[in-house]
Amino acid sequence: MSRSLPPPLSRRERQMMDILYQRGRATAAEVQASLPDPPTYSAVRGLLRVLETKGHIRHDTDGSRYVYAPVAPRSDAARSALAQVLRTFFGGSVEDAVSTLVTEAEMRLTDEELDRLSDLIEKARKEGR
Repeated sequence: MSRSLPPPLSRRERQMMDILYQRGRATAAEVQASLPDPPTYSAVRGLLRVLETKGHIRHDTDGSRYVYAPVAPRSDAARSALAQVLRTFFGGSVEDAVSTLVTEAEMRLTDEELDRLSDLIEKARKEGR
C-alpha cells in the first residue's frame, strides 16, 4: 500500500511539530513560549494554520482557545522526514544513506548495534524485501 507523503516542513514548522509531539497538545501561546527565538504570536498562529492545511496537525476548541495536536504518530512523521532526507541527499538510495551512517567516525556504531542491523537485513532478505 502506497501512501502519499505530506508536504515537507520548514525548520520552524519542524520545531513546532517537535513541541506538539513532546507535549501531546498545546495552544498557540504554549507553542510560542516553547520556541527558541520565537516569532510573534500572530506568526505562530499563522504557521499552525499552515501545518493544519498541510495535514500535520488538527485543532480542538477549549472555550475560545484552539488546542493543537499532531494528526499522525511520531513514527509516521519520522518515516516521512526520512523519506525526504533520502530523496534530497541520497537520490532515494537507502544503501547510500546506510553506508554513510555506518562509515562516519562520529556515528560509530557499537557491536550490538551492528548485530541488530545485520539481523534486520537478514530478516528483510528472508521476507523478500
